[in-house]
Amino acid sequence: MTVDKPTFRVLGPLEVRLPGTAPRLGGPKPRMLLATLLLHANHTVGGDELAEVLWPGHRPRSTAANLRTYASALRAELGQAPARIRALGAGYAIELPPHELDLLLFDERVTAARECRARGRPDEAADLLARALALWQGVPLSDLPGSPLWDRRLERLAQARLRAAEDLVELLMAAGDYGEAVGELRALLADHPFREDLWRRLMLALHWSGRQGEALQAFAAIREHLVTELGVEPGPELRRAHEAVLAGEPPPRPPGPPGFPTASGSPGAASPHGASGLPADPVFPGDPALPGVPGLVVPRQLPPDLVDFTGRAAEVAALTRALAPGGVAVVTGPPGVGKTALAVRCAHAVREAYPHGQLFLSLGGTAQRNDAAQSNDTAQPRDTAQPGDTVSPVEPGELLAEALRALGAAEPLPPTVHERAALYRTLLAERPMLVVLDDAAGAAQVGPLLPGGGSAVVVTGRRRITELPGAARIDLDVLPQAEALGLLTAIVGAERLEREPEEAAAIVRACGRLPLAIRVAGARLAARPGWSPAVLRRRLDDETARLTELRAGDLEVRESFDRSYRLLPDDAARTFRALGLLGTRPLPGWVVDAVLDRHRSDDVTDVLVDANLLRPVGTDPLGQPRYRLPDLLRVDARDKAGEVDMPALARVVAGWTAAAEHATALLPTTVFRLTSPAARRWRLPEDALRRVAADPVSWFGAEHETLVEAVRLAAEAGLAGAAWGLAAALVPYFDLRCHLGPWEETHRVALEAARAAGDRAGEAAMLRGLGQVALYRDRYVQAAGMFRRSRVIFRTLGDVRGEAVSVCGLGAVGQFRGDQAAASRYFRRALGMFVSLDDRSGEAYARQALGRTCLSAGDLNGAADWLGGALRMARELGDAHREGCVSLQIGRLHDLAGETGRAMRAQGRALTIFEGFGDRHCAAYAMQGLGGLQAARGDWRHGSARLESSLAIFRQLGDRSGEAATRRLLGELHRSSGRRALARGYLHAVTSRRGGEDTAISHD
Repeated sequence: MTVDKPTFRVLGPLEVRLPGTAPRLGGPKPRMLLATLLLHANHTVGGDELAEVLWPGHRPRSTAANLRTYASALRAELGQAPARIRALGAGYAIELPPHELDLLLFDERVTAARECRARGRPDEAADLLARALALWQGVPLSDLPGSPLWDRRLERLAQARLRAAEDLVELLMAAGDYGEAVGELRALLADHPFREDLWRRLMLALHWSGRQGEALQAFAAIREHLVTELGVEPGPELRRAHEAVLAGEPPPRPPGPPGFPTASGSPGAASPHGASGLPADPVFPGDPALPGVPGLVVPRQLPPDLVDFTGRAAEVAALTRALAPGGVAVVTGPPGVGKTALAVRCAHAVREAYPHGQLFLSLGGTAQRNDAAQSNDTAQPRDTAQPGDTVSPVEPGELLAEALRALGAAEPLPPTVHERAALYRTLLAERPMLVVLDDAAGAAQVGPLLPGGGSAVVVTGRRRITELPGAARIDLDVLPQAEALGLLTAIVGAERLEREPEEAAAIVRACGRLPLAIRVAGARLAARPGWSPAVLRRRLDDETARLTELRAGDLEVRESFDRSYRLLPDDAARTFRALGLLGTRPLPGWVVDAVLDRHRSDDVTDVLVDANLLRPVGTDPLGQPRYRLPDLLRVDARDKAGEVDMPALARVVAGWTAAAEHATALLPTTVFRLTSPAARRWRLPEDALRRVAADPVSWFGAEHETLVEAVRLAAEAGLAGAAWGLAAALVPYFDLRCHLGPWEETHRVALEAARAAGDRAGEAAMLRGLGQVALYRDRYVQAAGMFRRSRVIFRTLGDVRGEAVSVCGLGAVGQFRGDQAAASRYFRRALGMFVSLDDRSGEAYARQALGRTCLSAGDLNGAADWLGGALRMARELGDAHREGCVSLQIGRLHDLAGETGRAMRAQGRALTIFEGFGDRHCAAYAMQGLGGLQAARGDWRHGSARLESSLAIFRQLGDRSGEAATRRLLGELHRSSGRRALARGYLHAVTSRRGGEDTAISHD
C-alpha cells in the first residue's frame, strides 16, 4: 500500500510535515488556532468561534489583535507549505488542496470508494477504503486540550471512520475474504464493544472462515457483556446468527453481476437478490415476468443539476453515502436553504447505480390550495400569507398513482392506497430505483411511498421528519460565508465582484447567507450590468425593504417563507411574529412563555423548531436552551408583525426585569440600586429563577448583551417605565464588572424615553446612573450636573432614598476635586437621610465615605471612628463587599499611622474579598495599595509585580485615575531603586495627579 505523507495531519496528534524542517508552531493557542482552521479547511471560521476555542468563557479585550498575531506567526512558519491562512471578513480560513490534509484525503477516498462501489468495482472500493482508514493515527488532535466547539466536527469524523470501516467489512465479506474481515471487525469492536451488528458479522466471518468454535465463543462473550453490564439478552439478529453457526449454514453464493455487497439479511435466507444486492434476474422494459404490467418503462425524472451548485462538501458526501441500495435519507432545513438542490445534486451523482430509473415526486408539503373555484368569497386576495391558510399536500394515493403511471403500470390502477403501495413496492423490488420525494409534509405522507428492497430514497422537507426508522438525517443550515460568496460569484462572475469585495461580502450577509436569497440577489445583479455591487448592497441595507428587494422573476424569498408560515397554528404564528421584534440576540426558551403569557410553552417552541423557523443555538453557561430566528426569517417575522405586539413585548421586558432584579439582589454591589415601582414584572418559571439564583454573575454574563438590547427595544416601543426599570436593574452588574459603555448606552436610551413620556422618576434615576458613569470617567463637572438635577427631581417627588444616593454622588465629586469640607457636608446629609429610612446599607456606605474624607483631611482619629463603625455595620449586615471597601480604607489608615504590618493585613483582606467576588476593579485598588506597601518594606519584586497587575487592569477598564496613580507609584519605586530611565518613562506618562485610593470609593 502506498504510504501517504500529507503535509497536515489531524487524524491523530496535530502534525505538520515540511520538507527539510520542523515548523515551530508555538504554544497551545497557536496550535489550537491551526487545528480549528484545519478541521474546517477551505471554509471560513468566524472570529467569535476562534476566540471561544482559544479563550473559553474568558476572552481578553485584545482578542482580535491576538488572533492576528497568532495567524501571522503561523503564516511565517508555514511559508513552505502548499497552504495559506487568509483573513476573510471577521474570521480566518486555511486554504489547501485535499491531498495535503489527511482529513480531506480521507473524505476524498471514501467518496471515491462509494463511486467505485456504485459502478460495480468492489475491489477498487475496498482498496480505497483501506487506504482511507490507514490515514488515521489515533484520536484526532489527541495532543491538544480540546474545545466543546470541536465536538460536533470530531463526532462526525468518528462516525465517518466507523461507516468507512463497516463498508470495508461488507466488501471483504461479499468477496469471501472472511479472514481479513475478522481483523477489521475485532478492531472496530475494541472501540464499540456493544454493537450487536458488528458482533453478528464477526460471528459469521469466523464461521465462514472455518472457525466455528471461535464464532460460538464470540456469541458467549457478547451475551455475557450484555447480560452482566446492561441487563439485556442479545437481539433477534444476533440470535439468528448464532443459530446459523450452530446449524453450519454455508456462506451466501458468490455474487453475480458486480455491484454493491449485500447489506442485510440472515445467512441462508431465500431472497430474490444475489449477494451483490442487485436483482438476480433483472426485469427490463417489456419483460413478461410481471403479469398484468405490460410495457414497463425506465423513468428518468430527475430535474437538471444546478451548474453553479456551490459548497456543501460534507453534506454531499453524507447524502451520497446514504443513497446506497436500501438507504433512506431525509434532508430538512429552513425555507430557501437548498434542500432540493442538494438532493438533486446527490441523486445525479449516484444515478448510474440505479439503471432501472429514477423517480422524482413533488409532495406539495407547503403548497397552498386554490379554493377560488369552491368558494363564493369575493374578498380581494391578500398580499401576505396568513397562519391557517389552507395548505394542500398531495395525498399518498395520488402520488402512488403518479409513480405507477411513470413506471408504465396498466390502467385502471388499484383503487386503494394500500393496493397501490403494494404494486409500487412489487415493481421496485424487481427493479431497484432511486426515488426523490420532494417537499414532504411529514412521515405519514412519506410512509406509503417507501419502496423497500434495494431502492434508495431521499426525502426533502421543511419540517423535521424523525419517524422514519434507519433514515440518515441531514439538517441544512445557511452557507458559511466563504461558500456563500462562492455562490454569488458563480452567478454574477468573479471579475465584477473582485472589484468590490467588501460590498459583495455585505450583500451575502444581508442575504443571511441563505442560498435562495443569494440566488435572487445574484440574478438581480446579473440582469443589471450597469449596477455595481454597492448599489444592491445599499438597497439591501434597509431591513424594512429587504425582502421586497429579494425578488427576481419567479424567485421570491418572502413567498418561500410564506409557505412555511401558513402551516403554523395561531400560537406559533403569534410567537414567530413577536420574536421578530426582539432583536438579533439568541433568546432563552422562557421568552416564548412571556410572549404567550403562560408557562411551559415548549409545545409552541417545538412547533417552530420542527418547522425550521426557529434554530436551537445550544445552551448558555447556566444550562438554558437558547434559540434565534435566522436573519432573513427575523426580518420576515418583523414585517408580518406590522404593529408591535405591545402586550407581548411588555411581558418579555417585564420578564427580563424580574430576572435581573432577582439576580441583582444576590450581587455584592447594590448600595446605589434604584428600582421602578411602576415597572411591570413577569415572573419566570421556577427552574429559570433557580438557575439565576445559583450563579447570578454568570447569568448576567450570558444575558447582559440581550438585556441591553431589551432596554433599547422597550424604549423604541414607548415603554418608558419598562426601559428605565430594566436599565436601573443592570447597574449593580455593570458596576461590578466595570461595563461603563453598556451602562451609559442603556441609561441614555432610557433617559430619552422617560423624558418623552414625562416620567420624572425615570429621568431622575437615569441621570443618577449617568452621573456615576461620568464620575468613573473623571468627568467631574458633568457628573456634578447630573447628580444635582437628579437630586432636585427626587426631592420634588418626595423620594428620600433617591435624593440620598444623588447627594452621595455630589459628595464623591467634592472629594475628588479636593474639597473635603464640601464632601463631608454632603455625606453627613446623606447619612441623616439613610438613618431616617433605616437603610443600614446606605448608612454603612455614608460612614465609610466620611471616614475617607477624614483620611484625606489628615484626621486619623475621626477616620478611625467612622471606619470602625462602617466595618461593624458591614459585618452585622453580612455585606462582605462593603467590608472589603472599608478594609481598603483601614489599610490606608494604618499606613498613615506608620503601622505597615496592620496596613498590609487590611489590604490583603480587601484583595481576598474582591477577588472572591470577581470584582477586578476594586481588586486592582487593593493590589495597588498592597504593592505600594510591599515596595515600601523593601520587597521590590512582589511590590512591583502587584503594581504592574493593577496597572494592567486599570488600562483594560479605562480607569485613568487609577492608571495615573499606579504609574506614579511605579515611577517612584524605580527611581528609588536607581532605575532612573525606567522611572522617567512611568512618570512622564502620568497625566493626572489624583489619588488612586480616592478613586476606589467611586466604584462602590
